[in-house]
Amino acid sequence: MTTTSTNDQTPPVQVRGLSKRFGQLQVLAGVDLAVQRGEVVVLMGPSGSGKTTLIRCLNFLELADAGSIGVCGVQVRRGGKPLSRAEQHLVRQIRLRTAMVFQSFNLFPHMTALENVTIGPLTVQRVAPAQARDQGLALLAKVGLADKANAYPGTLSGGQKQRVAIARALALQPELILFDEPTSALDPELRDDVLAVMRDLAAEGMTMLVVTHETRFAREVADRVVFMEGGTIVVDAPPEQFFGDGASERCRQFLGRLN
Repeated sequence: MTTTSTNDQTPPVQVRGLSKRFGQLQVLAGVDLAVQRGEVVVLMGPSGSGKTTLIRCLNFLELADAGSIGVCGVQVRRGGKPLSRAEQHLVRQIRLRTAMVFQSFNLFPHMTALENVTIGPLTVQRVAPAQARDQGLALLAKVGLADKANAYPGTLSGGQKQRVAIARALALQPELILFDEPTSALDPELRDDVLAVMRDLAAEGMTMLVVTHETRFAREVADRVVFMEGGTIVVDAPPEQFFGDGASERCRQFLGRLN
């Protein structure tokens, strides 16, 4: 069963009973999660807890085995079967309304920074080349890379590549951005530039679901911190509670290993 909704009050993310198994390994075990419009929600947890699989299921890079997935007003109910033609159409709608920033950047190496940013509007939205170029240059300036428009990814630092990836994500004017450990592949001195861009997006009201172990970002920017373990959500709390004296012993143990 699939439905669409144009109600602005519908949460950009609303999943119920989401389950996913890889062979004998249960990666997601009945996850329920909602993200409200304009919220920044940080997903934390040990390796293998299901964080990345969860966000990949939201844009159907992974197919959940069961559960209801609602993203930006489009709802798909999973039953373990391959996607029907009608469901494939709805997945395309979800991908038009969302963007994802990956740990490994995923830039096209044979394209300049500007070409990487404009390829989506040009090929998906059929934007006129001059308009796409102007928008792309503005987005590169927004992430502090106005002088790198004609640079190829191989000449950029890791932090610069990730900022180009964020500009590319913004090019399609998404309602929701999914971040999968966007700073984990970066040297410490390069992380701050990427996190600064993400802070600015949060301040502008962008809805963001972020897998990260950046505790300072979670403390200062997140509206909620969701802690996952064993394919389930163990804690869903505002940062002052998650990092405060009332935090659970398991969360304190996890955070202690990050410091």
